[in-house]
Amino acid sequence: MHKRVALYARVSTKNNGQDPETQLVALREYAEHRGFVPIGEYVDIGISGSKDRRPELDRLMVDARHRRFDVILVARFDRFARSTRHLVNALEEFQALGIDFVSLSESIDTSTPMGRMVFTVIGAVAELERSLIRERVVMGLNRARKGGTRLGRPRVPVDAAEVTRLRVQGRTWAEISLILSISRGAAQRAGSVLAGTPATVLS
Repeated sequence: MHKRVALYARVSTKNNGQDPETQLVALREYAEHRGFVPIGEYVDIGISGSKDRRPELDRLMVDARHRRFDVILVARFDRFARSTRHLVNALEEFQALGIDFVSLSESIDTSTPMGRMVFTVIGAVAELERSLIRERVVMGLNRARKGGTRLGRPRVPVDAAEVTRLRVQGRTWAEISLILSISRGAAQRAGSVLAGTPATVLS
């Protein structure tokens, strides 16, 4: 039984010498050579690869979850994924769905042992990137603490008398927090101060 294939292409700008047909011609030829049955072409035009949402990519993912094809074919990784993490997440989902992923430029085909090995390497690289980022964040926070920098949101002065006045008027905590632009918790803490006694607390 021939596998059903979905072709995905993307060009980042309109009317700037980029034509998705350049990618699609190569994808169609490869699909024909492999004996795949094309069931659809998904083409995003004039959309940056860094965008979280792309109409045709979103449609592709929905159709993948409905198992409308067996293989996804792209010209290059960067035409499909916005980051290594995005690529790994997508490949993991395709793997769970039983859908193969083929990238012509990188000669990656997850239906083959070599392709699966490369996928494992890509996943390891993505995990390394996440670990390095976490380490840099922790080191930065530690340096800030040692330097006396107070972390977290800046403390906002709250007029306890004004909070009490609003409560006497029958205002809810949610209304008071909205009127005074403070958190509900800060309003409740300020409300514990005796009514009529001017005071300032910190949220």
